[in-house]
Amino acid sequence: MSKFVKNIVSQEIAKKLQGVSDALLVNVIGLDSNKSVVLRRQLREKNIHLLVVKNSMAKRATEGTPLAAAFDGIEGTNAIVWGSDDIVSLAKEVAKLDQDREEFEAFKATGGVMDGEQLTAERVKDVSKWPSRTEQLSLLVGQILAPGADLSAALLGPGAALASQIEKKSNDEQTDSDS
Repeated sequence: MSKFVKNIVSQEIAKKLQGVSDALLVNVIGLDSNKSVVLRRQLREKNIHLLVVKNSMAKRATEGTPLAAAFDGIEGTNAIVWGSDDIVSLAKEVAKLDQDREEFEAFKATGGVMDGEQLTAERVKDVSKWPSRTEQLSLLVGQILAPGADLSAALLGPGAALASQIEKKSNDEQTDSDS
């Protein structure tokens, strides 16, 4: 391939990856075309993009970007996956597909980059065990609301107990007057 064509291809890859700061690398070599179509459809439904690239082209395209660290020391052909809600959700999906050996036997996480730091395949599996952005937000909201709920219970508890005692006393007096 001529240098001119290589530059055009790397510019096209750079354009597709523009604005992407976290991505994972996977191996999809060995998937037949039908399984590849199914895999891409499943990823697309979760807003995850997959791009098979030659490492030298990807290195050229990501030079000077946060994604450049992903290709340090990587050999062979890889596919870049990016998207989803956050890197943790992406890692969870990649780890799930990596474990699904029956349907996608050739799919394997090989690394990636998160916050400019290179990830190994083992580190991708570790990241997949973290809570996702949505899970973190729900934990945070629960922690923010818990003191208010405790305060509300503390304020309403004695009042409710007093109201219950007054109501009971009122009912007792009504039954005594009815007799």
